[in-house]
Amino acid sequence: MKYFPIKKDLYNLNRQNLVKQLKPRSVAVFNSNDIMPTSADGTMKFKQHSDIFYLSGIDQEESILAIAPDHPDENLREVLFLRQTNEEIAIWEGHKYTKEEAFESSGIKNVQWLDNFDKLFNNIMLESDFVYLNTNEHMRAAAEVQTRDKRFINWCQNKYPLHNYRRIAPVMHHLRAIKSQLEIDVLQKACDITEQGFRRILNFVKPGVMEFEIEAEYIHEFIRNRANGFGYDPIIASGFNACVLHYIDNNSECKDGDLLLMDVGAQYANYNADLTRTIPVNGRYSDRQKAVYNAVLRVQREAMKMLVPGNSIPEYHKEVGKLMEKELHDLGLLDKTDIKNQTEANPAYKKYFMHGTSHHLGLDVHDYGNWYRKFEPGMVLTVEPGIYIREESIGIRIENDVVITENGIHDLMKSIPVETDEIEEIMNS
Repeated sequence: MKYFPIKKDLYNLNRQNLVKQLKPRSVAVFNSNDIMPTSADGTMKFKQHSDIFYLSGIDQEESILAIAPDHPDENLREVLFLRQTNEEIAIWEGHKYTKEEAFESSGIKNVQWLDNFDKLFNNIMLESDFVYLNTNEHMRAAAEVQTRDKRFINWCQNKYPLHNYRRIAPVMHHLRAIKSQLEIDVLQKACDITEQGFRRILNFVKPGVMEFEIEAEYIHEFIRNRANGFGYDPIIASGFNACVLHYIDNNSECKDGDLLLMDVGAQYANYNADLTRTIPVNGRYSDRQKAVYNAVLRVQREAMKMLVPGNSIPEYHKEVGKLMEKELHDLGLLDKTDIKNQTEANPAYKKYFMHGTSHHLGLDVHDYGNWYRKFEPGMVLTVEPGIYIREESIGIRIENDVVITENGIHDLMKSIPVETDEIEEIMNS
């Protein structure tokens, strides 16, 4: 790992909070992700499953965590199973966790090799009535491959058919939606690295630069500051490309007079930043570009005021839509007839603002959190309104990451330039 180790206090706290949610005589099991194949003997880069990382800090493949808080044997209440390394693995793949290192990372005292899993897990199951197993229940999940979790579910239910099985995903969604201060500190680090990348770009962009050159500048700055890399495929979209919401080709030339929309975030210790800024390629916004930009900025700032305990995403999005409707009318993009003829299912503003304003953020970019749950202090959300005028090749989005508190929001990106005058000044300095 490139990042500095995170204090194991975080993972100890997370497991303590999990145990409070389990039924008596339960065991909860968490698996690492697979290393996914490509073709021939190729593989994708390993990305740890966010749940096992949240509970252990272990960032390695072929790992299993079993938590059985009521087991008579204290040594079996938390057991971390790891792939046993050897000299050949070290030569070909590099260093793997030792048991001592795994304890230092996770705070879990009983670290075992995977060879001992069947025997010890059988002991745990004999003293358990309820078994919590994991599936991907994110509302936007679209997985088509069989995961390590799914294989484990099949194996476990086949071997132990008479236990009472439960879903752990709703519990994890509930817990992970609220970030501890330790997590917020790591998220702040990811945001700080993202800011360094953005400031570097402001002094780099000019007409004739290629989008992929800008992407290269970002990854240089991220990795030199110990980030894992990008938290997600970066969107570096100039001109009309900014009107394609998930544009990731990043292969066009940035031209004089165009805007450049950049949706980019660093990942640090598996926690993700999510920033969007839209800048003028030549260093100066036109009057029309500035008018649209400031409309988006006004919506963002008013939206931030709505992120208060007791509100929820569905109600919040409706109110943001009303703000956007007014701005689009003032920009001449919607008229009174458009607004009169709109329906609740198809509001007029959706022609120019097609996506939601906020999503949860954390170990996953679109992090866990029930869509209908009321906002609570400790939730971390993005705030990212946008206006996309395809007929004018104008696409503008502005995005910050914020923490909900008892008294308003704490903006993790408050020091990142956002005003048009400030962006122009830096680009022309």
